[in-house]
Amino acid sequence: MMKTLLFLALLFLSAPAFAHDGSLPLGDGKISAAPKVGYIWSCQQNFNTNAPGAKTNGDWIQGNVWFPDKKIHVRGKVIWDSEISITREESDRVISANSLPRHPTGLFPVRRDDPAYKIDRNPNAISEQEVLLRLPMDPTVVDPSCLPMGMIGFTISGAVIFNGLDAGGRDAAAHEVQDNCDGHPEHQGQYHYHSYSACFEDDAGERGNHSDLIGYALDGFSIYGLKGEEGKALYSNDLDACHGHKHSVMKDGALQDVYHYHMTPDYPYTLGCFMGAAPEMIGVAGSNAFDFEGRPQLPPPDNHRRIMQDAAATLNISPETLRNAVGPPPPDFAHAPKLLGIPEADIKAAFERAGGRR
Repeated sequence: MMKTLLFLALLFLSAPAFAHDGSLPLGDGKISAAPKVGYIWSCQQNFNTNAPGAKTNGDWIQGNVWFPDKKIHVRGKVIWDSEISITREESDRVISANSLPRHPTGLFPVRRDDPAYKIDRNPNAISEQEVLLRLPMDPTVVDPSCLPMGMIGFTISGAVIFNGLDAGGRDAAAHEVQDNCDGHPEHQGQYHYHSYSACFEDDAGERGNHSDLIGYALDGFSIYGLKGEEGKALYSNDLDACHGHKHSVMKDGALQDVYHYHMTPDYPYTLGCFMGAAPEMIGVAGSNAFDFEGRPQLPPPDNHRRIMQDAAATLNISPETLRNAVGPPPPDFAHAPKLLGIPEADIKAAFERAGGRR
C-alpha cells in the first residue's frame, strides 16, 4: 500500500503542467525571495500594479489558469536586418548583435485596428539596440542569485530573453499580448521574449532528441529548448529552482556533462534564478558592464552611485527600484512615474537635491 501511495505521489509531482483541456497554471504571485521550484526569485520584490502592460485580461485567462492556444497575437509580419556574431576569445564567449531577431515580428506599436489593442496597447516601436556581451565559456555553479528585470539572456535568434514577469510582477506570457513569435518591445525598443518562442529553431527536439541550443544566460550557462534527454518533454517540476539540471549534452560541438538551463511551456518559462556568477560580476566588451537590472551600461562613477542612493532615500524606495525605473543614464523621467507611481516632479527634485550634495 505504501509503495502504491509513493508511486502515485511521484506521478503527481512529475505530471505535465498542461491539463487535459490545454490550460496552464497562471504564474501570478509566484515570486520568491529565495530559490524555489516553479517560482521566479526576482531581485525586484515590490511591483507597481499600475505599471505599463496589458490593461485587462484576455478571455484566455480564466481564474488561476490560462489557455495558450486561445491567446491572440499582435498582427503583422515585419522583416528585420538581424546581425549577430558569437565568437570565442580565450576563455570568453563574445556575443555581438543589434538585438533584432532573425525571424519576422508583429507590427509595433500595436495598431488601433488590431484586436490586441483592446488588451495590451503596447506603444513601443522595435529599434536596433547594440548588444556586446562577454560571458564565460565554462561557467561554474555557485550559490544561486536573483534575476533582474530586463535582460537575463540572449538567444541565437538574435533577440533578448527577459524573465517571466511583466512590469507589474504578473505572468508576462499569460497577460501580455506578444506577436506570433512570442516577442514584443519594451519602452526603449528592445525586442524580447518572456517565454519559449514558436520561432526558435529546434530540429533535434522536433526529431525526438534533446533540444538544440536556444541561447545563453548572462551567467554563461547554455539554454536549451523544451526537450530533455531522449526527447522527454520537460516541465518546471523536472528541473531545479533555477530551471536547469546537469547531464551530458552537446555544447560547443562536443558532448559534455555540464549544467544547463531549459525552457518549458509552463511558468517560469525561462529561468527561475541564476546558477552561475551574477550579471554584475560579468564583464562586457568595450569597458561596459551590467547594472543589477541586467542592462548593459557604462560603470557609473562613485558620485553617480551616491546620487542614485540619495535620490532613492528621498523617495523612500530602494536604489534598485529607482534605477530599474529611470533606466541607464540619462534618467528616463517620463517613463519612471508610470512604474513608481510617483510624480515626475518629485523624482526630478530628488535627483536635483542628491546632485547638489557633496
